[in-house]
Amino acid sequence: MINPKEVEMTQIVLPQNANALGNVFGGQIMSWIDICAAVAAQRHCRGIVVTASIDAVNFIAPVLVGHNVILKSRVNAAFNTSVECGVSVWKEDPLTGDITKAAKAYATFVALDRTGQKRKVPELVCETKDEKRREQDAIKRRAQRLATR
Repeated sequence: MINPKEVEMTQIVLPQNANALGNVFGGQIMSWIDICAAVAAQRHCRGIVVTASIDAVNFIAPVLVGHNVILKSRVNAAFNTSVECGVSVWKEDPLTGDITKAAKAYATFVALDRTGQKRKVPELVCETKDEKRREQDAIKRRAQRLATR
């Protein structure tokens, strides 16, 4: 059964995704983060969403050609016309099965109607302690983003 609150995506790192050292490009990871988070935002909003920002991208460990990249995203908070999604990025060595956190980021999406105008997003129902903590942390990050615009 698919959990509508979470999105999980897996990519194989191919040579065209990597630099001369065999490490995946940071920009490639960011592209995958954007796609994974967009799916989570779109599922929550049940409509068109566009990326407003991707911030706090932290690269934790290099990912090598031949590794799998597992991205997990979920909506942390819903505001008036936008949502914040958290994304964790994991690397998996397919030969050993070792899985290590490789990156994390937060992405904000704005919901649009079919004419391109902002539209209200559905309320996010936080049921667990972890979901409530994520929402409170997202509210603080949003305040920081708005203050630096």
